[in-house]
Amino acid sequence: MGWLVREGLEATARRYPFLAHGTDWLACAHLVIAAAFVGLLLLDPVRNKWLFPFGLIGCAGAVALIAGAVRAIPIDWRMIDRSFGVFGCQPLLLRLSYMSWLEQMEARAIRVAV
Repeated sequence: MGWLVREGLEATARRYPFLAHGTDWLACAHLVIAAAFVGLLLLDPVRNKWLFPFGLIGCAGAVALIAGAVRAIPIDWRMIDRSFGVFGCQPLLLRLSYMSWLEQMEARAIRVAV
């Protein structure tokens, strides 16, 4: 199967080199989304907690992905793609529970300071 993929990529690169531009944009989009989550973790996690449901929605989308079947991607490859959603939601859920604890601690600190 790997030889078929390589052959397809080489043929596409020869005949339609402009398609590679789309993969550049895809990579850029992944980096921008990753930067948003770095900001979530480093800057102000309580204020940016809306990113957790955003990430969980993305993970659910990866699990429910139907485009692979439409595009005839082999089932084992689709299972690998779905595993990103399954394993990606675990740290997000853990951080989400930590976030509620952090919010409680901030609320207590504000009450004590007042």
